Amino acid sequence: METLAIVGASLAGLSAARAARAQGFAGRLIIIGDELERPYDRPPLSKDFLLGRIGAGDLALETSDEDLGAEWLLGSRALGLDGPNRTIMLKDGRRVAADGIVIATGASARKLPALDGFANVHTLRTLADGQKLAAELVPGRRLVIVGAGFIGAEVASTATELGLEVTLINSDLVPFCAALGAEMGEVVAGLQETRGVTLLRGTTLQGIDADGDRVTGLTLTSGQYLPADLVLVGIGAVPNTGWLSFSGLEVKNGVLCDASGRTNLPGIVAVGDCAAWFDERHGAHRRVEHWTSATEQAEAAVGALLNPDALAGSPKPHYFWSDQYGVKLQFAGSAAQADRVQIEAGAAETRDVLAVYYRGEEPVAVLGMNQVRLFTTWRRTLNQAAVPVPVPA
Repeated sequence: METLAIVGASLAGLSAARAARAQGFAGRLIIIGDELERPYDRPPLSKDFLLGRIGAGDLALETSDEDLGAEWLLGSRALGLDGPNRTIMLKDGRRVAADGIVIATGASARKLPALDGFANVHTLRTLADGQKLAAELVPGRRLVIVGAGFIGAEVASTATELGLEVTLINSDLVPFCAALGAEMGEVVAGLQETRGVTLLRGTTLQGIDADGDRVTGLTLTSGQYLPADLVLVGIGAVPNTGWLSFSGLEVKNGVLCDASGRTNLPGIVAVGDCAAWFDERHGAHRRVEHWTSATEQAEAAVGALLNPDALAGSPKPHYFWSDQYGVKLQFAGSAAQADRVQIEAGAAETRDVLAVYYRGEEPVAVLGMNQVRLFTTWRRTLNQAAVPVPVPA
């Protein structure tokens, strides 16, 4: 392999470039990104960046002395891919041919059509999104967040600290249920309700009031009316795969890959938020939007690309973290595999707890809230076990 092209210049793309060099690739390395910025860290956007504790320069993922010997094509959006010939078409008309391609184009914030286009309606996925939202987080303003997932919850925590009046709208009765299960999802949701945030459950958007290009209020299916000075839509993300429509790649809620990131076309792998890897534990393809998964997938996929005969390793249980109201929340594994949850340390009511999820007697997931040491020990146990446990139909 003489030329390796990476499409996507965020965490997964940068991790793939680092992995390629670390694994001995000495050829031409091309990194294509649609944003003008060099790779930056996204998790702090909802926390310290909005609080003004750090600036854009503090988000840089590259070290000051790092040199990957890469050609950076930033501000260059990929519009298409000729998969069989491994040729990438860019918006500016250029074509990039490569012996190997890593697709790392990430995902974009999902939007609500009824709220699209208003000046005070925000999503939070990019640095530009964070800059726009930060300018509107003025003490005393009324912030309505549509979607009580982790982005919504973290922004609620930040906005509350800044002195805003915050309302969270969740379509499900229990926030975080999909990720944490109902029992512990309720515990984490309590962080919001005990800190003065209004959490509205089992309701969705029905209508809006606006004055020019600004939303002034939202009507919910529950009949409630919420005056709003600004709105954040945090209802998940969609993989950036539209540019692959005629590529020959199999795409279904992400680029379909085997357990090592290989696609159905030789010489092409996919990693990060845009990739749906086959998960042996679930017996299905899954798209996982976690920081740690992006880095681990990049290393494995580049290894498979440089060595086509390499066997798939045993993936580690998925891991993510969240910081809300001074509580460090960490989770590893899969709540969907569990049939019971057991508190191993601390107490749920104080949000200082370690909960282990079991399927029979087998631990399949662990949640820690301000239990970093114990959580690390249990996560190591999960990593060492790492055996497929089918999810019940």
